[in-house]
Amino acid sequence: MGKLKVFNELWREYDLWYEKNPIKTLNELKLVKSMVSKKPCLEVGVGTGFFASNVSCGFGVDPSIGMLRKARERGVDVVQGVGEFLPFRESCFNTVLIVVTVCFMKDPLKGLVEAHRVLRMGGEVIACIVPKDSSWGKLYEEEKRRGHPFYKYATFYTIKEITFMMRKAGFEVKELKGVLGFKPDEEPFEEEPSSNILGKGFICIKGVKIVPNH
Repeated sequence: MGKLKVFNELWREYDLWYEKNPIKTLNELKLVKSMVSKKPCLEVGVGTGFFASNVSCGFGVDPSIGMLRKARERGVDVVQGVGEFLPFRESCFNTVLIVVTVCFMKDPLKGLVEAHRVLRMGGEVIACIVPKDSSWGKLYEEEKRRGHPFYKYATFYTIKEITFMMRKAGFEVKELKGVLGFKPDEEPFEEEPSSNILGKGFICIKGVKIVPNH
């Protein structure tokens, strides 16, 4: 089963993750909310619209029709497409939100270049990742090796790799914050977003568009 088919057919299972992991979800949502401030906002890889609908990010793009139907139910204005070829004109958003999606992109640098294109000057890209070298990243890498239906299509990156790609795409990296200070085998607890990202399992990196489109 190919990547797109998996996300089309297993979108309910994907969406149930939020219900099954309420504390992790709450922590991640608090972090994303703390990073998104400018509208209009586009979420690339909007999926079922969970984050977009909860942080008032009004627009979403995703290749999976199954996911998009759920996102539309949640009130997100959606369009089918992929991050590397965004179906929007230049300079029409103030925020581009990318939650975990870079790990599913064929070419994440091209995806960030596209985010740069559709952002206005001073606009912000917010890329949230599970760092490859964190305890959570190592867990997901192991699940990938075991053939997890979603993670087997993922390529995980370190914070350093993402910040390098952001700068290459024309962004100035302005802020990093994280949550999930507990390890996968520890009892989860509620936490507030922190600029102390050491060892955290979910990190959001904010870049600002400081140069015109190439």
